[in-house]
Amino acid sequence: MKESQNDIIIGRNPVIEALKAGREIEKICLAKGTTGSTAKIIAIAAEKNIPVRYEENRILDKLTTGNHQGVVAYVSAYRYCETEDIIKRAESLGEEPFIVLLAGIEDPQNLGSIIRTAEAAGVHGIIIPKRRAVGITAAAVKASAGAAEHMLCARVANIAQTIDKLKDAGLWIWACDTGGEPYYDSDLKGGVGLLIGGEGSGIGNLIKEKCDFILSIPMRGKIGSLNAANAASVLMYEVLRQRNG
Repeated sequence: MKESQNDIIIGRNPVIEALKAGREIEKICLAKGTTGSTAKIIAIAAEKNIPVRYEENRILDKLTTGNHQGVVAYVSAYRYCETEDIIKRAESLGEEPFIVLLAGIEDPQNLGSIIRTAEAAGVHGIIIPKRRAVGITAAAVKASAGAAEHMLCARVANIAQTIDKLKDAGLWIWACDTGGEPYYDSDLKGGVGLLIGGEGSGIGNLIKEKCDFILSIPMRGKIGSLNAANAASVLMYEVLRQRNG
């Protein structure tokens, strides 16, 4: 297992999910005067013997760049898994592997949104590149509403080589790009690797050539494309629909 350098989680739901998932938490800081769901955080923290400190809101503002909702948890570094761990999770559930590969997602909000949908749609794991892509940062965890605590995520040096490895494991690799078959006419059953390109760069030709098929989302309006998170959501739920059909 490999570690990132992320050491805080911000926001009420992300911290609650981290507590539920058993993430190693050093301490939790709450803004003085916070109410509501912080009572649940305090109760779980007490059960797990995690210290809770109360700070002025301005102190928490200095620790974060986003809306912390009065809650900041100091945590162990996020632990990335290996690609094999994702396949093993599918096998343990008696399911065909369903993996999302991200080629160059740089916006933590997009990454968090994709993780949130992936967790809801039954994806077994997400693969992201080490270079020119965002990792599991505090902003990504918050955007995932805590779903990142329940999602296996592998960070790899070479997406093209990883695609070869997944194909050897019996998965079909589908790239989301223009000029392909409409997603609703495609057979997405069996082991699936769904490749989503970056916000501006899309999918490079070298990686695209490694894929078995190209999927497209027809656009009927004046806007020419969806952003990465929206496109990923459409396709992930199509895979789920076909699996349940």
